[in-house]
Amino acid sequence: MKILVAEDEPLMLLAIEGKLKNEGYEVTGVPDGRQALMAVEQNLPDLIITDILMPYTSGLELISIVKSGTARNIPIIVLSGIGEEDTVMEAFQLGADDFLTKPFNPTELTVRVKRLLKKSK
Repeated sequence: MKILVAEDEPLMLLAIEGKLKNEGYEVTGVPDGRQALMAVEQNLPDLIITDILMPYTSGLELISIVKSGTARNIPIIVLSGIGEEDTVMEAFQLGADDFLTKPFNPTELTVRVKRLLKKSK
């Protein structure tokens, strides 16, 4: 299973990649939304994990573009900082499937990933 992680904070990206790779997933990590969109086109992932606030293309724009295109069935987990409730609600309206508030428990992330991948099959 291929997972795309879009996160502009380098240490957070490394931590997520490491945790998911240890769980046996093939992980592609990118530092911004523009690279995430290119990665979706080039190597269709089974699941996307995205931060909301990123350079070039925000997580909200990423969700909107993915969910309105041919990759609309890909589940998306949104990572959000505390105090971004309105933005999280907008993410759900655009088609996000789940969200985690930062900081989050890495084990909880993998449980949510497994649940969404199972549901999307």
